[in-house]
Amino acid sequence: MSEKKESVLAGFKAFLMRGNVVDLAVAVVIGAAFTNIVNSVVKGIISPLVGAVGTKSLDGYTSCLKGPCGIDAKGDAIGVNILWGSVLNAALTFLITAAVVYFLMVLPMSKYLAKIEQRRRAREGVQETMEITELVVLKEIRDELIAQRSLNGHGGQRGQDGQGGYGGQSGQSGQYGQYGHPGSGY
Repeated sequence: MSEKKESVLAGFKAFLMRGNVVDLAVAVVIGAAFTNIVNSVVKGIISPLVGAVGTKSLDGYTSCLKGPCGIDAKGDAIGVNILWGSVLNAALTFLITAAVVYFLMVLPMSKYLAKIEQRRRAREGVQETMEITELVVLKEIRDELIAQRSLNGHGGQRGQDGQGGYGGQSGQSGQYGQYGHPGSGY
């Protein structure tokens, strides 16, 4: 039974230590703190600006759907009020939050990631150029060796007393190359 508890706890620990869970927890905490900032901006700046035109709070904007509308002595609403000021306040809060997230977080991060990607592509391009250059140099060396061999007139050298010398067989220069490998021609 304790073995099962240990495996469950180990699994839970592995789940918590995964990168996604930790990143999500950080995002939730930052999001909660950021929500307070945005609500303060709306309450302290946007609402008073709107209040300069009309009422002091966006929540005060209502429309009466079925009258008489108002508030009774107990503080309860009379009639059917549509609280469109509260909806407008929530919409402004959302727009401000989205704008701040985009301009202060998403846009700079995407520019940063684009620079990193551009640098990576540049490095890959340099590496490919180096590989291509090395291949071209190796082909030039091969062509030069072939040209030198054809200028000598034969592919192998004959031994002194009729035996194989550098790799050529006696009487058959050209079948074996300089190093004695059949068919290589070197």
